[in-house]
Amino acid sequence: MSLQIVPFEPALRAHFYRLNAQWLERHFRIEDIDRLVLSDPETHVLQPGGAIFFAQLGEHIIGTCALLHESPGVYELTKMGVDETFRGQGAGRRLLDAAIAEFHRRDGQLLFLESSSTLTTALRMYEQAGFVMQPAIRVGSHYQRADVYMIYAPMKHGAPVVDPVA
Repeated sequence: MSLQIVPFEPALRAHFYRLNAQWLERHFRIEDIDRLVLSDPETHVLQPGGAIFFAQLGEHIIGTCALLHESPGVYELTKMGVDETFRGQGAGRRLLDAAIAEFHRRDGQLLFLESSSTLTTALRMYEQAGFVMQPAIRVGSHYQRADVYMIYAPMKHGAPVVDPVA
């Protein structure tokens, strides 16, 4: 079986909720903003100009992530989760690469993410892909669990990068 990255289609909507609820409930809790976005991704992700990707292994949908369009040129990498029974097979990195490629295809100017310092494996993957830790959490963060703010700056590894929007 080969791992494929596929775009959102309505038949996959339940997997978007399932995969994100799995990791949120394991590590944190599902916040109101999560429930809103996960229950209606067409309205809250796709209609505003975002994208959703799924990792498919054979007949199994094993991972997902979203690229949320926040404002002209500004996107958030969000709602990324891989089924616990399928971790370690590269699905997370393939999803991350697909979202970054879509960001570039759209000529995005700023790509950011919010996360938690407890998710060390994910943070390491983000850093390897070119995200740089910021000195403070994002102004106006939507998530109570977020204590990490990173921006995509692949040419600036190792150097402190400050969010141009803050």
